[in-house]
Amino acid sequence: MKKLTVLSLAVMVALAGCSSDDDKSDNNIIAVDNAIAVGSAQCINGGVETQVGVDTNENGVLDSDEVNSSNLVCNAPATSLTTEQLANLTGNAWYSDAQTKLSATQQANTEAVTESGKAKNVILFVGDGMGISTVTAARILAGQLEGGMGEDYQLSFETMPYSGFVKTYNVDAQTPDSAGTMTAMVSGVKTDVGVIGVDEDIERGICSTVAGNELVTSLELAEIAGKATGLISTARITHATPAATYAKSADRNWEDNSDMPAGSDACEDIASQLVNFEANLEARFAGIDVDGIDVVMGGGRRHFLPKDAAANSSDAISTVEGDRTDGRNLVTEWQATYPSGNYVMDQAGFDAISDDATKVFGLFNESHMQYEADRANDVAGEPSLSQMTEKAINVLNNNDKGFFLSVEAGRIDHAHHAGNAYNALNDTIEFAKAVKAAMDNTNPEETLIVVTADHSHVFTIAGYPKRGNPILGKVVAVGQTEPSLAADDMPYTTVGYTNGLGYRDLGDETNADASYLAAPVTGRVDLTNVDTTTPGFHQESLVPLSSETHAGEDVGVYAMGPGAHLVTGTNEQSFLFHVMDFAADLVKTADETVAQ
Repeated sequence: MKKLTVLSLAVMVALAGCSSDDDKSDNNIIAVDNAIAVGSAQCINGGVETQVGVDTNENGVLDSDEVNSSNLVCNAPATSLTTEQLANLTGNAWYSDAQTKLSATQQANTEAVTESGKAKNVILFVGDGMGISTVTAARILAGQLEGGMGEDYQLSFETMPYSGFVKTYNVDAQTPDSAGTMTAMVSGVKTDVGVIGVDEDIERGICSTVAGNELVTSLELAEIAGKATGLISTARITHATPAATYAKSADRNWEDNSDMPAGSDACEDIASQLVNFEANLEARFAGIDVDGIDVVMGGGRRHFLPKDAAANSSDAISTVEGDRTDGRNLVTEWQATYPSGNYVMDQAGFDAISDDATKVFGLFNESHMQYEADRANDVAGEPSLSQMTEKAINVLNNNDKGFFLSVEAGRIDHAHHAGNAYNALNDTIEFAKAVKAAMDNTNPEETLIVVTADHSHVFTIAGYPKRGNPILGKVVAVGQTEPSLAADDMPYTTVGYTNGLGYRDLGDETNADASYLAAPVTGRVDLTNVDTTTPGFHQESLVPLSSETHAGEDVGVYAMGPGAHLVTGTNEQSFLFHVMDFAADLVKTADETVAQ
């Protein structure tokens, strides 16, 4: 056979132009088009080979020895699959759900407000101790409580368009505490463990080192800028996380004067700083005129009352509710400062607060507020975190300049310390409801909402449970109906703790703190006949300690609203202050106010 020579298209056309209508010329020159199949070595995407030659035997076809030239035209690479080829994908719910999510993400990016100062309102939500494993387990539990398998569920804040990670270490500690972490979030400066509202040059527990090291917080800046301000916590309102927004203290434990060591008279206890917030702020920045925090709701009444039974509240648990040894009743001092304000201490008082209230001070418990699962057992009744959040927003919205609100779910942390996943996860679910209340009651075009945690816990999700297995249950493997057994021939739970008090089976007990009534349990326990899904079950732990500890890994951060696009990647915890400042121009506006 003659060696084929690939001619140019112009030559081929010229030769073909000599043929008659039946592609044959007077000299028997004909052209033949041959299709090239997809996958051919010549053309991977298929194509057409045109052969030209002389039909010497006049049989109407070109035999191999009759071909004089050949032109090969390959198809361009395919840019998309056919509908038939995509059927297994497009008909799959996982695929279509991801496509929907992709469209929503693209839309969010298109609508992102990237200019500074566009947020009228800022809300910072802190799930105390809400590490990634806590979010995951709470998500599954929430879905299962609604009758689903759980793993595909989403908590309210997980639907936000922007998220990232936060590094939680303190300046002097690899695994942090809430004082240093919250100070970083609301001041933009990382600091030491155990200190409140001051920088790393402080010496913990030494009153004299406070002066000159005080930091300015986002709540204080918002107050100076003329915005309404609010503070909510299910912990004591003088506890580390809420205190970091308003107090300056060399020790987080100085919640009232009786907690302070001798020689600390020059320093003011945390509860007193809250009641004197307005006066203290005006004293620090000459010439400003602020009106004080508008909404404060949480626990910790004992730190505001004198150590005198006559000052007890109607729902006091202790014989003497108050702890203060200076004779001061800070509740009556607050009422004297804000005579038109609303002081409330129970559900009935909370329900009576009108949306046009000017000042609200709610202290709903002697110490911390109840766990969400235990709230119905409160003597006088307590509002939920979501109820407090909605009420606070309604009150704060009365300020035309906007507001700053900090909301803490403090008891997630406490349940983990007690080794009780049931309460930790249920308080996380309630926290998500509080976030949803904020999302539903604010305008996303003018409100930045940031959701994060101060730190995590040594809480794990382990084993190989099958999809939909109760998250608080024992591990049951894929394809099985009975619990898996460990090497010691005993079943084990999906969730557990690296350290802590360990196993307890307290049945229907909804107060996780009941765990502290017994010594730590060491070693494994046979759970064969134990219902691990009850409120009073406390998971086993590896290392026996008097209390479970924080963990040091990164935590998640989620955001929506103006400036939320900055919440991405892995960041220092102090970065969150700068996101909020960018969104609302807190520093700039406060500076302009001070300069006037």
